[in-house]
Amino acid sequence: MADNQTQTPPPVQPPAAAGEDKTIAIVAYLTLIGFIVAIVLHMNKKTRLGAFHLRQLLGFFLTGIAVMLGAIVLAFIPILGGLCIFALWISMLALWIMGLIAAINGQMKPMPVVGPLYQKWFGTTFD
Repeated sequence: MADNQTQTPPPVQPPAAAGEDKTIAIVAYLTLIGFIVAIVLHMNKKTRLGAFHLRQLLGFFLTGIAVMLGAIVLAFIPILGGLCIFALWISMLALWIMGLIAAINGQMKPMPVVGPLYQKWFGTTFD
C-alpha cells in the first residue's frame, strides 16, 4: 500500500555570510576607529552586509551626537533631566548591542525603531 502523504522538504537555510562580510560588519561596531577601518575595508571589497551595517552605524553615530546635544539641554532640569539622560544612553547602548549581535550573526536586521530610517536616509551610501 502506497503512502498518500507527501513529505515536504525542510526549509532551505540562507547561506551564512562569508567571513569578510561579517568582519566588516563587526569591526564597524568597535568604536569610531573601527567604523573608519570598516569603511576602508569595505572600499576594497564591497558587500551588501558590510554596506548595511555601515549605514546602521552612520545613523547610530549621528543619533549619538543628537543625544549628546539633548543631554546638555536636559542637564539643566533637576532630577527628571538626569533620568531622561540615563534612559537615552541606556537606549543607545541597547541599540548598539542589538546591531552588534546582528552583525555577528551575519544578519541584515535593522536596529529597532530607527534602523529602517537609517536605511531609508542613507540608502545608497557605501554601495
